[in-house]
Amino acid sequence: MTGSFGPPVPPTFQEMWRELLPLGRHSGSGGYRRYAWTGADTECRAWFAAQAERRGLRLDVDRNGNQWAWLGDPADGDAVVTGSHLDSVPDGGAFDGPLGVVCAFAALDELRRREGRDGTRRPRGRDPFPRPLGIVNFGDEEGARFGLACVGSRLTAGQLTRDRAHRLTDGDGITLPRAMEAAGHDPDAIGADPERLARIGAFVELHVEQGRALDLSGDRVGIASAIWPHGRWRFDFRGEANHAGTTRLADRRDPMLPYAETVLAARREAELAGAVATFGKIAVEPNGVNAIPSLVRGWLDSRAADQTSLDTVVAGVEKAARVHAAAHGVDLDVVRESRTPVVDFDHALRDELARILGRKRDDGQAPARIPVLGTGAGHDAGILSSSIPTAMLFVRNPTGVSHSPAEYAAEDDCLAGATALADVLEGLVHG
Repeated sequence: MTGSFGPPVPPTFQEMWRELLPLGRHSGSGGYRRYAWTGADTECRAWFAAQAERRGLRLDVDRNGNQWAWLGDPADGDAVVTGSHLDSVPDGGAFDGPLGVVCAFAALDELRRREGRDGTRRPRGRDPFPRPLGIVNFGDEEGARFGLACVGSRLTAGQLTRDRAHRLTDGDGITLPRAMEAAGHDPDAIGADPERLARIGAFVELHVEQGRALDLSGDRVGIASAIWPHGRWRFDFRGEANHAGTTRLADRRDPMLPYAETVLAARREAELAGAVATFGKIAVEPNGVNAIPSLVRGWLDSRAADQTSLDTVVAGVEKAARVHAAAHGVDLDVVRESRTPVVDFDHALRDELARILGRKRDDGQAPARIPVLGTGAGHDAGILSSSIPTAMLFVRNPTGVSHSPAEYAAEDDCLAGATALADVLEGLVHG
Protein backbone atom coordinates (compact mmCIF):
# COMPACT_ATOMS: atom_id res chain seq x y z
CA MET A 1 0.00 0.00 0.00
CA THR A 2 2.87 2.35 0.63
CA GLY A 3 4.61 1.67 -2.68
CA SER A 4 2.87 4.37 -4.71
CA PHE A 5 3.34 6.92 -1.93
CA GLY A 6 7.06 6.61 -1.26
CA PRO A 7 9.25 4.92 1.34
CA PRO A 8 7.79 3.42 4.55
CA VAL A 9 8.99 6.25 6.79
CA PRO A 10 6.96 9.15 8.18
CA PRO A 11 7.19 12.00 5.66
CA THR A 12 7.37 15.66 6.61
CA PHE A 13 4.42 18.02 6.37
CA GLN A 14 5.71 19.29 3.03
CA GLU A 15 6.15 15.76 1.67
CA MET A 16 2.67 14.71 2.74
CA TRP A 17 1.20 17.83 1.18
CA ARG A 18 2.95 17.20 -2.13
CA GLU A 19 1.72 13.58 -2.19
CA LEU A 20 -1.88 14.58 -1.52
CA LEU A 21 -1.99 17.64 -3.78
CA PRO A 22 -2.56 15.91 -7.16
CA LEU A 23 -5.27 13.51 -5.93
CA GLY A 24 -8.68 14.44 -7.32
CA ARG A 25 -7.45 17.62 -8.95
CA HIS A 26 -9.46 18.76 -11.98
CA SER A 27 -7.25 19.78 -14.87
CA GLY A 28 -9.70 22.34 -16.22
CA SER A 29 -10.47 24.37 -13.12
CA GLY A 30 -7.39 23.69 -11.05
CA GLY A 31 -9.72 22.88 -8.16
CA TYR A 32 -10.65 19.56 -6.60
CA ARG A 33 -13.45 17.08 -7.22
CA ARG A 34 -12.96 14.64 -4.38
CA TYR A 35 -16.53 13.42 -4.12
CA ALA A 36 -17.66 10.71 -1.72
CA TRP A 37 -17.28 7.09 -2.87
CA THR A 38 -15.59 7.96 -6.18
CA GLY A 39 -12.18 7.08 -7.58
CA ALA A 40 -10.69 10.30 -6.18
CA ASP A 41 -12.11 9.47 -2.76
CA THR A 42 -10.57 6.00 -2.97
CA GLU A 43 -7.17 7.54 -3.74
CA CYS A 44 -7.44 9.87 -0.76
CA ARG A 45 -8.39 6.97 1.49
CA ALA A 46 -5.38 5.00 0.26
CA TRP A 47 -3.19 8.01 1.07
CA PHE A 48 -4.61 8.13 4.62
CA ALA A 49 -4.06 4.38 5.09
CA ALA A 50 -0.48 4.75 3.89
CA GLN A 51 0.20 7.51 6.43
CA ALA A 52 -1.13 5.28 9.21
CA GLU A 53 0.99 2.35 8.07
CA ARG A 54 4.15 4.44 7.89
CA ARG A 55 3.70 5.41 11.51
CA GLY A 56 2.79 1.98 12.83
CA LEU A 57 -0.77 3.09 13.62
CA ARG A 58 -3.70 0.71 13.63
CA LEU A 59 -6.12 1.55 10.80
CA ASP A 60 -9.81 1.13 11.49
CA VAL A 61 -12.66 1.83 9.05
CA ASP A 62 -15.95 2.14 10.91
CA ARG A 63 -19.41 1.09 9.79
CA ASN A 64 -20.00 4.51 8.19
CA GLY A 65 -16.81 4.56 6.14
CA ASN A 66 -14.87 6.95 8.38
CA GLN A 67 -11.17 6.11 8.68
CA TRP A 68 -9.42 6.05 12.07
CA ALA A 69 -5.69 5.70 12.73
CA TRP A 70 -4.93 4.74 16.33
CA LEU A 71 -1.91 5.01 18.57
CA GLY A 72 -2.81 3.02 21.64
CA ASP A 73 -6.00 1.06 22.22
CA PRO A 74 -9.20 3.15 21.86
CA ALA A 75 -10.95 0.56 24.04
CA ASP A 76 -9.04 2.05 26.97
CA GLY A 77 -11.33 5.07 26.65
CA ASP A 78 -10.87 8.81 27.17
CA ALA A 79 -9.08 9.00 23.81
CA VAL A 80 -7.88 12.25 22.30
CA VAL A 81 -8.77 12.47 18.60
CA THR A 82 -7.94 14.97 15.90
CA GLY A 83 -8.42 15.07 12.11
CA SER A 84 -10.89 16.39 9.58
CA HIS A 85 -11.93 15.31 6.06
CA LEU A 86 -10.39 14.81 2.61
CA ASP A 87 -13.38 15.30 0.30
CA SER A 88 -14.14 18.59 -1.45
CA VAL A 89 -16.87 20.79 -2.85
CA PRO A 90 -17.05 21.01 -6.66
CA ASP A 91 -13.80 22.63 -7.83
CA GLY A 92 -12.88 23.41 -4.24
CA GLY A 93 -9.54 24.39 -2.78
CA ALA A 94 -6.69 22.27 -1.45
CA PHE A 95 -6.88 23.29 2.22
CA ASP A 96 -10.50 22.87 3.33
CA GLY A 97 -10.36 19.55 5.21
CA PRO A 98 -7.00 18.14 4.08
CA LEU A 99 -5.04 20.70 6.10
CA GLY A 100 -6.55 19.28 9.29
CA VAL A 101 -5.64 15.72 8.34
CA VAL A 102 -2.07 16.49 7.24
CA CYS A 103 -1.49 18.62 10.35
CA ALA A 104 -2.81 15.76 12.49
CA PHE A 105 -0.14 13.37 11.23
CA ALA A 106 2.53 16.10 11.46
CA ALA A 107 1.47 16.88 15.05
CA LEU A 108 1.73 13.22 16.02
CA ASP A 109 5.22 13.07 14.54
CA GLU A 110 6.17 16.16 16.54
CA LEU A 111 4.85 14.60 19.75
CA ARG A 112 6.96 11.52 19.18
CA ARG A 113 10.03 13.67 18.59
CA ARG A 114 9.39 15.53 21.82
CA GLU A 115 9.00 12.33 23.81
CA GLY A 116 12.38 11.13 22.52
CA ARG A 117 14.33 14.23 23.55
CA ASP A 118 15.12 12.98 27.05
CA GLY A 119 16.08 9.48 25.96
CA THR A 120 12.87 7.87 27.18
CA ARG A 121 11.51 7.10 23.72
CA ARG A 122 10.04 3.61 23.64
CA PRO A 123 9.91 1.13 20.76
CA ARG A 124 7.43 1.82 17.99
CA GLY A 125 3.86 1.10 19.02
CA ARG A 126 4.60 1.67 22.73
CA ASP A 127 4.66 5.47 22.86
CA PRO A 128 4.49 6.85 26.42
CA PHE A 129 1.09 8.51 26.15
CA PRO A 130 -1.34 7.85 28.98
CA ARG A 131 -4.37 8.31 26.69
CA PRO A 132 -5.03 6.76 23.27
CA LEU A 133 -4.46 9.10 20.33
CA GLY A 134 -6.54 8.93 17.15
CA ILE A 135 -6.55 10.61 13.75
CA VAL A 136 -9.77 10.53 11.74
CA ASN A 137 -10.81 11.16 8.15
CA PHE A 138 -14.56 11.69 8.13
CA GLY A 139 -16.36 10.69 4.94
CA ASP A 140 -18.51 12.97 2.79
CA GLU A 141 -18.17 16.08 4.94
CA GLU A 142 -18.91 18.52 2.13
CA GLY A 143 -22.01 16.78 0.81
CA ALA A 144 -21.01 17.61 -2.75
CA ARG A 145 -22.32 14.39 -4.24
CA PHE A 146 -25.48 13.55 -2.27
CA GLY A 147 -26.53 17.01 -1.12
CA LEU A 148 -26.17 16.52 2.64
CA ALA A 149 -23.12 17.74 4.53
CA CYS A 150 -21.24 15.73 7.18
CA VAL A 151 -22.78 12.38 6.27
CA GLY A 152 -20.05 10.32 7.97
CA SER A 153 -20.17 12.19 11.28
CA ARG A 154 -23.97 12.57 11.19
CA LEU A 155 -24.40 8.82 10.84
CA THR A 156 -21.92 8.15 13.65
CA ALA A 157 -23.61 10.63 15.99
CA GLY A 158 -27.07 9.29 15.19
CA GLN A 159 -28.18 12.53 13.52
CA LEU A 160 -28.81 10.77 10.21
CA THR A 161 -30.81 7.55 10.12
CA ARG A 162 -29.92 4.65 7.88
CA ASP A 163 -33.29 4.88 6.12
CA ARG A 164 -32.79 8.54 5.25
CA ALA A 165 -29.19 7.92 4.19
CA HIS A 166 -30.35 5.13 1.89
CA ARG A 167 -32.66 7.59 0.14
CA LEU A 168 -29.86 10.01 -0.72
CA THR A 169 -29.24 10.21 -4.47
CA ASP A 170 -26.62 12.00 -6.56
CA GLY A 171 -27.17 14.01 -9.72
CA ASP A 172 -26.87 10.89 -11.88
CA GLY A 173 -29.55 9.00 -9.95
CA ILE A 174 -27.06 6.79 -8.09
CA THR A 175 -28.13 6.12 -4.53
CA LEU A 176 -25.76 6.32 -1.59
CA PRO A 177 -26.04 2.55 -0.91
CA ARG A 178 -25.15 1.75 -4.52
CA ALA A 179 -22.15 4.10 -4.43
CA MET A 180 -20.90 2.67 -1.13
CA GLU A 181 -21.30 -0.90 -2.37
CA ALA A 182 -19.38 -0.10 -5.56
CA ALA A 183 -16.54 1.20 -3.37
CA GLY A 184 -16.48 -2.01 -1.34
CA HIS A 185 -18.36 -0.81 1.73
CA ASP A 186 -21.49 -2.42 3.22
CA PRO A 187 -24.35 0.14 3.11
CA ASP A 188 -26.54 -1.97 5.36
CA ALA A 189 -24.05 -1.62 8.22
CA ILE A 190 -24.25 2.17 8.48
CA GLY A 191 -25.79 3.86 11.50
CA ALA A 192 -25.22 5.36 14.92
CA ASP A 193 -22.03 4.32 16.70
CA PRO A 194 -22.42 5.34 20.36
CA GLU A 195 -19.83 2.84 21.60
CA ARG A 196 -17.13 4.44 19.46
CA LEU A 197 -18.01 7.95 20.58
CA ALA A 198 -18.11 6.87 24.22
CA ARG A 199 -14.40 6.03 23.99
CA ILE A 200 -13.46 9.57 22.94
CA GLY A 201 -12.71 12.10 25.65
CA ALA A 202 -11.98 15.04 23.33
CA PHE A 203 -12.00 15.82 19.61
CA VAL A 204 -9.99 18.77 18.26
CA GLU A 205 -10.33 19.65 14.57
CA LEU A 206 -7.84 21.94 12.86
CA HIS A 207 -9.14 23.79 9.80
CA VAL A 208 -8.10 26.58 7.48
CA GLU A 209 -10.09 29.68 8.39
CA GLN A 210 -12.86 30.36 5.89
CA GLY A 211 -12.70 34.09 6.35
CA ARG A 212 -10.16 36.84 7.10
CA ALA A 213 -10.48 37.40 10.85
CA LEU A 214 -7.01 36.04 11.62
CA ASP A 215 -5.45 37.90 8.73
CA LEU A 216 -6.96 41.16 9.95
CA SER A 217 -5.80 40.53 13.52
CA GLY A 218 -2.31 39.42 12.43
CA ASP A 219 -2.54 36.00 14.11
CA ARG A 220 -1.51 32.69 12.61
CA VAL A 221 -3.75 30.44 14.72
CA GLY A 222 -7.06 30.97 16.50
CA ILE A 223 -9.60 29.02 18.54
CA ALA A 224 -13.23 28.59 17.48
CA SER A 225 -15.92 29.87 19.81
CA ALA A 226 -19.02 28.71 17.95
CA ILE A 227 -20.49 27.70 14.61
CA TRP A 228 -23.38 29.81 13.36
CA PRO A 229 -26.72 28.04 12.89
CA HIS A 230 -27.20 27.20 9.24
CA GLY A 231 -29.18 25.09 6.82
CA ARG A 232 -30.10 24.25 3.25
CA TRP A 233 -33.53 24.69 1.70
CA ARG A 234 -34.69 23.53 -1.75
CA PHE A 235 -37.03 25.82 -3.69
CA ASP A 236 -38.95 24.08 -6.52
CA PHE A 237 -40.60 26.53 -8.93
CA ARG A 238 -42.97 24.61 -11.24
CA GLY A 239 -44.25 26.33 -14.36
CA GLU A 240 -45.08 25.23 -17.88
CA ALA A 241 -42.61 24.20 -20.57
CA ASN A 242 -43.18 25.95 -23.88
CA HIS A 243 -41.48 27.29 -26.99
CA ALA A 244 -39.16 30.21 -26.35
CA GLY A 245 -39.78 31.72 -29.79
CA THR A 246 -43.52 31.38 -30.24
CA THR A 247 -45.05 31.81 -26.77
CA ARG A 248 -46.26 35.32 -26.00
CA LEU A 249 -44.81 36.84 -22.83
CA ALA A 250 -48.34 37.24 -21.47
CA ASP A 251 -49.06 33.54 -21.95
CA ARG A 252 -45.99 32.24 -20.16
CA ARG A 253 -45.71 30.48 -16.81
CA ASP A 254 -41.95 30.82 -16.61
CA PRO A 255 -40.48 29.59 -13.30
CA MET A 256 -37.14 31.26 -14.03
CA LEU A 257 -38.63 34.71 -13.33
CA PRO A 258 -39.77 34.12 -9.73
CA TYR A 259 -36.57 32.20 -9.09
CA ALA A 260 -34.46 35.18 -10.22
CA GLU A 261 -36.50 37.55 -8.06
CA THR A 262 -36.09 35.19 -5.10
CA VAL A 263 -32.31 35.24 -5.48
CA LEU A 264 -32.39 39.03 -5.16
CA ALA A 265 -34.79 38.78 -2.22
CA ALA A 266 -32.35 36.46 -0.42
CA ARG A 267 -29.61 39.07 -0.71
CA ARG A 268 -31.89 41.79 0.68
CA GLU A 269 -33.10 39.65 3.60
CA ALA A 270 -29.54 38.68 4.52
CA GLU A 271 -28.36 42.29 4.49
CA LEU A 272 -31.23 43.36 6.75
CA ALA A 273 -30.48 40.60 9.29
CA GLY A 274 -26.69 40.85 9.22
CA ALA A 275 -26.60 37.27 7.95
CA VAL A 276 -25.65 35.50 4.73
CA ALA A 277 -27.88 33.78 2.17
CA THR A 278 -26.81 32.19 -1.09
CA PHE A 279 -28.46 30.42 -4.01
CA GLY A 280 -25.38 28.61 -5.30
CA LYS A 281 -26.89 25.59 -7.03
CA ILE A 282 -29.63 25.39 -9.63
CA ALA A 283 -31.24 22.67 -11.76
CA VAL A 284 -33.43 23.50 -14.75
CA GLU A 285 -35.80 21.28 -16.74
CA PRO A 286 -35.83 20.70 -19.64
CA ASN A 287 -32.73 22.93 -19.71
CA GLY A 288 -32.93 23.89 -23.37
CA VAL A 289 -31.78 27.17 -24.87
CA ASN A 290 -34.99 27.56 -26.86
CA ALA A 291 -37.37 26.22 -24.22
CA ILE A 292 -39.23 27.93 -21.40
CA PRO A 293 -38.47 25.82 -18.30
CA SER A 294 -41.05 23.64 -16.65
CA LEU A 295 -39.04 23.46 -13.42
CA VAL A 296 -36.39 25.60 -11.78
CA ARG A 297 -34.97 24.08 -8.63
CA GLY A 298 -32.68 26.23 -6.51
CA TRP A 299 -30.90 25.51 -3.25
CA LEU A 300 -30.68 28.19 -0.58
CA ASP A 301 -27.82 28.14 1.91
CA SER A 302 -28.31 30.57 4.79
CA ARG A 303 -26.35 31.21 7.99
CA ALA A 304 -26.60 33.73 10.82
CA ALA A 305 -25.05 34.49 14.18
CA ASP A 306 -28.19 33.33 16.02
CA GLN A 307 -31.23 31.18 15.33
CA THR A 308 -33.72 34.06 15.38
CA SER A 309 -31.85 35.91 12.66
CA LEU A 310 -31.61 32.75 10.56
CA ASP A 311 -35.33 32.05 10.91
CA THR A 312 -36.10 35.64 9.94
CA VAL A 313 -34.01 35.40 6.78
CA VAL A 314 -35.45 32.09 5.60
CA ALA A 315 -39.03 33.15 6.36
CA GLY A 316 -38.48 36.39 4.44
CA VAL A 317 -37.02 34.58 1.44
CA GLU A 318 -39.86 32.06 1.36
CA LYS A 319 -42.50 34.78 1.64
CA ALA A 320 -40.96 36.69 -1.26
CA ALA A 321 -40.67 33.50 -3.33
CA ARG A 322 -44.36 32.71 -2.86
CA VAL A 323 -45.42 36.24 -3.80
CA HIS A 324 -43.31 36.19 -6.98
CA ALA A 325 -44.40 32.65 -7.89
CA ALA A 326 -48.07 33.56 -7.60
CA ALA A 327 -47.56 36.67 -9.71
CA HIS A 328 -46.21 34.52 -12.57
CA GLY A 329 -48.71 31.65 -12.23
CA VAL A 330 -46.00 29.31 -10.93
CA ASP A 331 -46.33 26.69 -8.19
CA LEU A 332 -43.76 26.56 -5.40
CA ASP A 333 -42.61 23.85 -3.00
CA VAL A 334 -40.04 24.60 -0.29
CA VAL A 335 -38.26 21.65 1.33
CA ARG A 336 -35.82 21.94 4.23
CA GLU A 337 -33.02 19.51 3.43
CA SER A 338 -30.82 20.17 6.46
CA ARG A 339 -30.65 22.41 9.47
CA THR A 340 -27.93 22.71 12.08
CA PRO A 341 -28.50 24.72 15.27
CA VAL A 342 -25.85 26.96 16.77
CA VAL A 343 -22.84 25.03 18.05
CA ASP A 344 -21.24 26.57 21.12
CA PHE A 345 -18.03 24.60 21.53
CA ASP A 346 -17.35 22.98 24.90
CA HIS A 347 -16.27 25.84 27.14
CA ALA A 348 -14.02 23.73 29.38
CA LEU A 349 -12.15 22.25 26.42
CA ARG A 350 -11.94 25.61 24.68
CA ASP A 351 -10.50 27.19 27.83
CA GLU A 352 -8.03 24.32 28.12
CA LEU A 353 -6.83 24.94 24.56
CA ALA A 354 -6.33 28.61 25.34
CA ARG A 355 -4.38 27.71 28.49
CA ILE A 356 -2.16 25.23 26.64
CA LEU A 357 -1.41 27.57 23.74
CA GLY A 358 -0.75 30.46 26.10
CA ARG A 359 2.03 28.65 27.95
CA LYS A 360 5.64 29.53 27.20
CA ARG A 361 7.60 26.85 25.38
CA ASP A 362 11.27 25.96 25.78
CA ASP A 363 12.32 28.83 23.52
CA GLY A 364 10.58 31.29 25.83
CA GLN A 365 8.24 32.41 23.06
CA ALA A 366 4.48 32.53 23.46
CA PRO A 367 1.74 34.37 21.64
CA ALA A 368 0.57 37.53 23.35
CA ARG A 369 -3.00 36.33 23.05
CA ILE A 370 -5.02 33.53 21.52
CA PRO A 371 -7.81 34.93 19.37
CA VAL A 372 -11.22 33.31 19.72
CA LEU A 373 -13.60 33.64 16.77
CA GLY A 374 -16.90 32.34 15.51
CA THR A 375 -17.51 30.89 12.05
CA GLY A 376 -20.36 30.52 9.61
CA ALA A 377 -18.96 27.28 8.17
CA GLY A 378 -20.15 23.86 9.30
CA HIS A 379 -17.73 21.14 10.40
CA ASP A 380 -17.67 17.56 11.68
CA ALA A 381 -16.63 18.98 15.06
CA GLY A 382 -19.96 20.78 15.17
CA ILE A 383 -21.87 17.58 14.51
CA LEU A 384 -19.98 15.66 17.20
CA SER A 385 -20.34 18.46 19.77
CA SER A 386 -23.68 17.10 20.98
CA SER A 387 -22.06 13.75 21.81
CA ILE A 388 -18.49 14.49 22.97
CA PRO A 389 -16.38 17.52 23.98
CA THR A 390 -15.14 19.19 20.79
CA ALA A 391 -12.99 22.18 19.89
CA MET A 392 -11.47 23.72 16.77
CA LEU A 393 -8.28 25.49 15.76
CA PHE A 394 -8.16 27.78 12.74
CA VAL A 395 -5.13 28.56 10.56
CA ARG A 396 -4.85 31.96 8.91
CA ASN A 397 -6.20 32.39 5.39
CA PRO A 398 -4.77 35.67 4.01
CA THR A 399 -7.39 36.07 1.29
CA GLY A 400 -10.40 34.71 3.14
CA VAL A 401 -11.30 32.77 -0.01
CA SER A 402 -12.61 29.23 0.47
CA HIS A 403 -14.53 26.63 -1.56
CA SER A 404 -12.49 27.85 -4.53
CA PRO A 405 -9.19 26.93 -6.21
CA ALA A 406 -7.89 30.28 -4.88
CA GLU A 407 -8.13 29.02 -1.28
CA TYR A 408 -4.72 29.48 0.36
CA ALA A 409 -2.66 29.31 3.51
CA ALA A 410 1.06 30.09 3.71
CA GLU A 411 3.38 27.20 4.53
CA ASP A 412 4.71 28.94 7.65
CA ASP A 413 1.15 29.39 8.94
CA CYS A 414 0.34 25.74 8.21
CA LEU A 415 3.42 24.66 10.15
CA ALA A 416 2.44 26.98 13.00
CA GLY A 417 -0.96 25.26 12.98
CA ALA A 418 0.66 21.82 13.17
CA THR A 419 2.83 22.98 16.08
CA ALA A 420 -0.17 24.45 17.90
CA LEU A 421 -2.05 21.19 17.38
CA ALA A 422 0.93 19.23 18.75
CA ASP A 423 0.93 21.52 21.80
CA VAL A 424 -2.77 20.91 22.31
CA LEU A 425 -2.54 17.14 21.89
CA GLU A 426 0.44 16.99 24.25
CA GLY A 427 -1.41 18.99 26.87
CA LEU A 428 -4.55 16.87 26.57
CA VAL A 429 -2.93 13.42 26.59
CA HIS A 430 -0.74 14.27 29.58
CA GLY A 431 -3.39 16.28 31.40
